Amino acid sequence: MSQLKSVRNPFRLLAPPLAIAIIVLLQLLPVPAAAKAAGIALLPLSFWATALIPEHLTALLFFLLALLFSAAPPDVVFSGFSSAAVWLVFGGLIAGAAISSTGLGSRIGRLAAVHLHGSYVKIISGLVAAVVLFSFLMPSSMGRVVLLTPIALAVADHFGFKEGSKGRTGIMLAVILGTYIPAFGILPANVPNVVLAGMAETKYKISLLYGPYLLLHFPFLTLAKAVIIAALIIFFYPDQAIERIEQDQDKAGPLSRQEKILSAVLLLMLTLWITDFLHHISPAWIALGGAVFLMMPGIDIVIPAQFNQKLNWASLVFTAGILGLGGMISKAGLDRIFAAGLLQLLPLAPQHDFINYMSVSLASAFTGLLTTLPAVPAVFTPLTDSLAHATGLKTESLLMMQVTGFATVLLPYQGPPIVVGLQLAGEKLSSAAKICLPLALLTVFVLLPVNYFWWKMLDWL
Repeated sequence: MSQLKSVRNPFRLLAPPLAIAIIVLLQLLPVPAAAKAAGIALLPLSFWATALIPEHLTALLFFLLALLFSAAPPDVVFSGFSSAAVWLVFGGLIAGAAISSTGLGSRIGRLAAVHLHGSYVKIISGLVAAVVLFSFLMPSSMGRVVLLTPIALAVADHFGFKEGSKGRTGIMLAVILGTYIPAFGILPANVPNVVLAGMAETKYKISLLYGPYLLLHFPFLTLAKAVIIAALIIFFYPDQAIERIEQDQDKAGPLSRQEKILSAVLLLMLTLWITDFLHHISPAWIALGGAVFLMMPGIDIVIPAQFNQKLNWASLVFTAGILGLGGMISKAGLDRIFAAGLLQLLPLAPQHDFINYMSVSLASAFTGLLTTLPAVPAVFTPLTDSLAHATGLKTESLLMMQVTGFATVLLPYQGPPIVVGLQLAGEKLSSAAKICLPLALLTVFVLLPVNYFWWKMLDWL
């Protein structure tokens, strides 16, 4: 079937070799090294955005071209494999396999379904509301996605949504997008927020406080976006749940030995994730520790056959490719070149607060297309002094405008937790793009202008 699709779509056959030929030609021309690196970077960015070829194959192409033409040292190109994110994905894959094989996922799905029982609208809305509330409890967005995705799969199974159905995709997007995008309005809940807080403290001696940050961003970056996400999912992925009779938890019987062990491991992992501000252990190493325990002889919750056959290894390659691309872009200085050039094109001027606000917000958003979202504060914060001089705005206000920008997710690959969640769920980037793009348009043309007046009322502009 896949071969037939390729034959019917000649552009999918011609695009990869044509893109590679252009990159090879660019490497032979006497152009700056940054331009050559930019040419290599455009290939994975465009292929991931259009889903012309499988995501992991795009990542492998990036590795090959970046190393062949020395766009960055091997330790930078392959830096994704040593990153915490890849090992968090690995831990999530093991946990997902365990939740499925022990039957604990079905049990949790039935329990959750008791509260979501009813219409498809109630299921999607309830899931989005639940994961947004969970964002207040668990700081790591990546940890939330890894923990909640297998449960969401169980909920989808319970309501009869088969693989490939709109309802299944809708449930997965409700959990993945709902746990990440609205969390930008909650200070410790996403990595870019934390990076911005750290850089603001280090460079400008400005401490971002939880309460004022929440008051400034929660109404439109969190609450309004959560409502819009649910509405867009219901619109683009309409479906109808199958009524289940066996909803009583008692009918599932007592917990098995494996379910008890797995429940204890997941509860311990959740406790450690929630309390990371005390012990400072990365969520990735917590996930890896849980995964190793579940595979230990004598525990045998994830047996070797499952490890070899059922794990989605392509997701690890894909995640490492995205992170390696970010490393190459940073090494070549493309992020700084792009951001500085973008700012020069903006109509910044004192006493034009609305234009300045929209310009800086959009510049932050578009910078995330090249750097991915976690890197936006690292690129943009050093430019704050220049922005303050050009606009006459306060430093604190300009720092907060970054948030309105990097909270605007244009394409799924920009947010590593979205990528991880989609890989764990077996969903395509294009499925999430159908929600991200219209959400970004509504943000730019509706939420950001309304948010401007909210800021004016709070005397931030």
